[in-house]
Amino acid sequence: MGDDPGRLYRLDGVAHIAGVINDERFVYTMLVASSSLHISIRRQQGMRLDERCVPYLQMAGLYHLARLNDRWFRLDEPLVSAFVERWRPETHTFHMPFGECTITLQDVAYQLGLPVDGHYVSGRLTDFHLYIEGGRQAWQWFHELLGVLPPKNQVQKFTVNCTWFQETFGECPDGADEETVRRFARAYIMMLLGTQLFADKSGNRIHIRWLLYVARLEEMGGYSWGSATLVWLYRCMCRVANRHVVKLAGPLQLLQSWIFWRFPSFRPTGYDEISWPLSSRWSGYNPWISNKGPRVQMARLKIDLLQPRDFILDWHLHWQERAEHILQFDIVPEPGPSHDFLT
Repeated sequence: MGDDPGRLYRLDGVAHIAGVINDERFVYTMLVASSSLHISIRRQQGMRLDERCVPYLQMAGLYHLARLNDRWFRLDEPLVSAFVERWRPETHTFHMPFGECTITLQDVAYQLGLPVDGHYVSGRLTDFHLYIEGGRQAWQWFHELLGVLPPKNQVQKFTVNCTWFQETFGECPDGADEETVRRFARAYIMMLLGTQLFADKSGNRIHIRWLLYVARLEEMGGYSWGSATLVWLYRCMCRVANRHVVKLAGPLQLLQSWIFWRFPSFRPTGYDEISWPLSSRWSGYNPWISNKGPRVQMARLKIDLLQPRDFILDWHLHWQERAEHILQFDIVPEPGPSHDFLT
């Protein structure tokens, strides 16, 4: 490292945010995107989950995630910001005073109720249309699957404004035939994936790459949506660890719920009822929106004082102690081995 203490905060030649946390200009480095996250969640909530679409969501392995839309919590920006400052892209772990820890596949399964086994979710964003079967044009396929095309002013390259999805597929009409229900289910799933799990920094557009999956609703449950979600969160946190990146996107609800479960000292009070998925416990949580600067600093100090006993490591023991309190669930996964890293 030589004599330059600043190199401690450099990762592959990129300045880490931890090196400038005392600079007031960088207090809100990752907080800028939070408003987009809330807007995306509200837009998804604006699309009512029709009971006729539930079987398709169950087949896709996304039903538990859909149930969270009606009772979600707001992001605690200062708390999440303080934790992201501890993220190290070299190891995909949070460096804490007592050692390293990270979000695992097991956490994803318990917190969001997503499947973690099955085929991997893949595909490039820029040229995904080259892999569409039958040589279809991307927008032709969009029309075939959803029954309607968005106007040009609602389209940017291969993305569509969330507002158009919400207004067009907000409520499935009474007496709709099965094909119409499938179209509304496809639109709902595309919004669910694009706003809840794989949101970008804009927070207001849906990429039509999800056509590749919603075209076969019966096969969607065979994909490991949980591992794809975890990979996307890792990637987003690695990007924002660079002090020159000013927005954090991704499944931040997973990150916040993980913090609350693994670090009891950071949990909000008054949320003792446990339901399934576990992240639904924080239903209605609404953190303070003022004094964000001082709250970031307080969160940093609390993290500095953490001891091994302040972190819940053993999910098996914790699950056995809490399982009898689970009030709402359809299928609760059996506790399994923890997957600490993705390659």
